[in-house]
Amino acid sequence: PDGVGQYFIALEKLREKLTAEGLFEAQRKRPLPFFPGCVGVVTSQEGAVWHDIQTTLERRNPCVRLVLSPSPVQGSQVVPRIIQALKRLLNESVEVIILARGGGSWEDLMAFNSEALVRFLPQFPIPVIAAIGHETDTSLCDQVADRRAPTPTAAAEMVAPERSTL
Repeated sequence: PDGVGQYFIALEKLREKLTAEGLFEAQRKRPLPFFPGCVGVVTSQEGAVWHDIQTTLERRNPCVRLVLSPSPVQGSQVVPRIIQALKRLLNESVEVIILARGGGSWEDLMAFNSEALVRFLPQFPIPVIAAIGHETDTSLCDQVADRRAPTPTAAAEMVAPERSTL
């Protein structure tokens, strides 16, 4: 139909296929650790996202150690690079991972709708919080991840309890 576009139609067909396979089912999602000692982060090291996650966790609970596994979050090689970054964290004793990217256009966020990445996340042995884009953006990675955060800052708040409440 006019105005819908071929990418949107393809994305909806993929969403329907993955839904039918049960990839987005709540019962297959893993719980997050209550108080992780080490949190992995997959994002660009150049963007504001990494800084926001660091400052939020420093304010909330400085006892939590952060490990950045940098990856581009835009461009032609994003999906294999994100998967590599996730795999690198297997050697870091992280208990939960934040996969994050700041806002952008629909096209900028398309990598997070990649079937390869969406199928990889449920097989990955560490729970993942997806924080892709801003509150109104919802990618397939957000839907398949163990938890979805509306923003990268919210993911940092979700990952560890505030020191004063402990």
